[in-house]
Amino acid sequence: MKKTSFEPDKLALTKKDIIDFCDRVLEKWGKNPPENASNILAMNAVKTSVVWTDDESLKAIWNEIISWTFELLYENALAQGKDNDADWSKVMKKIKNKK
Repeated sequence: MKKTSFEPDKLALTKKDIIDFCDRVLEKWGKNPPENASNILAMNAVKTSVVWTDDESLKAIWNEIISWTFELLYENALAQGKDNDADWSKVMKKIKNKK
């Protein structure tokens, strides 16, 4: 049996996938432009940078973003738990069910 390595921090998405994600977020925020004006501007900047970035740089950048995201989610959950004396079983259930 051939073993394949799984690297959760390695970008498997294409440039088009990332742009499509940006478009979905922009569509969501576009439903309430006054409230999301600065977010829309920032996401358009992200989308433009993705469009203009070469594939190798894009992979390197997004590999770091993906890697840091897990760390930031963990640190954020810990910070919220300290501030709110959280029930960790409820916190983990929310993380697991988040989609």
